[in-house]
Amino acid sequence: MPQNFILRPARTSDIPAIQAMRAPLVDSNVLLQHQLVALYERVQEFVVAESLDGRVIAAGALHVMWGDLAEIRSLVVDSSARGMGLGKAIVEALIERAYTLGVRRVFCLTFEVEFFFRCKFEIISDVPVDEETFAQMVESSDDGIAEFLDLARVKENTLGNTRMLRQL
Repeated sequence: MPQNFILRPARTSDIPAIQAMRAPLVDSNVLLQHQLVALYERVQEFVVAESLDGRVIAAGALHVMWGDLAEIRSLVVDSSARGMGLGKAIVEALIERAYTLGVRRVFCLTFEVEFFFRCKFEIISDVPVDEETFAQMVESSDDGIAEFLDLARVKENTLGNTRMLRQL
């Protein structure tokens, strides 16, 4: 089957489309709310799938959290493009990027457990860092890291989510 999309690093011009795809998932508390400025600040973390007609139809970000640990964030597929393998393609591109950066563990906090199982992630029960690393990471102001660390200030965002990890 011919591929009807291309994967590429996100550009600043893609951010409005990424925000639009994220909006319904933010409204239903599946994704954290990010101001537009925060998405622009993190544009280099995103990979997008672009349709042959030039529309951004899927996106995902890789956020490095520590020397050997990163998180897949904001994985979204436009409702018109579901079932085309875009989510898996984005995840694999982000895994490749993680490997290139020297990251050997990739984390996600998700409601889509079966999808991430198919992407070779496994359920974990607690935070996979030692106490010293935890103490360093808790200093971050990033809400995603707070979710990863299971801090009380973000508990409402993590209810029902499953912690998953893939070793590279």
